[in-house]
Amino acid sequence: MTTPEPGEFLSLLTPEEVADLQAAGRPKRWDRGATLMSEGDTSDWVLILTQGRVKVSSHTSSGTEVVLAVRGAGGLLGEMSSIDGSPRSATVTALEPVAGIVVRDFAGFLAQHGRVAVLLLQMVTARLRDSDRKRIEYGAFDTTGRVATRLVELAERYGEKTNGGVRVALPLSQDELAGWTGASREAVSKSLRSLRDRGLIETGRRRVVIHDMEGLKKRAR
Repeated sequence: MTTPEPGEFLSLLTPEEVADLQAAGRPKRWDRGATLMSEGDTSDWVLILTQGRVKVSSHTSSGTEVVLAVRGAGGLLGEMSSIDGSPRSATVTALEPVAGIVVRDFAGFLAQHGRVAVLLLQMVTARLRDSDRKRIEYGAFDTTGRVATRLVELAERYGEKTNGGVRVALPLSQDELAGWTGASREAVSKSLRSLRDRGLIETGRRRVVIHDMEGLKKRAR
């Protein structure tokens, strides 16, 4: 099992709680590009990621994909449907080979682990706040500002320090990054070029090197 990312669900649990959760589920693996959950499905199991990263997305009535989040090791997926029985509100797709624990009676696990239930409530609240923040960004920031914000977020979560700055092995294509910023692919490409011209970043195939983190954060405001 990969070490859970800071702030993800599994990182908040004690070793005993993690062991109980593993005992309540079964391991499963998916290849890159596989669909783990589909929007509109009525299945009620949850998935705890133990390796790899996924994108959580939804589609507009016109068919445009909107990327809602990227989740990594330790992330919890599908909890809303498991709790209230509603259809899946988003599609989850593997950005790279992933592994996880499938838990079918998550409500039963929560009933026996009151502390975890409280943590889940706090996590769901934090996600709702993050969703509100992104809606404000869409109205207040231009495309370059939104792209800069997402790159800072990815760097803080997945960045590796190098001699040239912070390297992010970007799991998203430009189309997916566009879906995460609420912009067209052309607008995102133009924004990345603008950030490169300012010397803030360097881009390559599915990777970004941030040369000036403070400058990027200022552009993200």
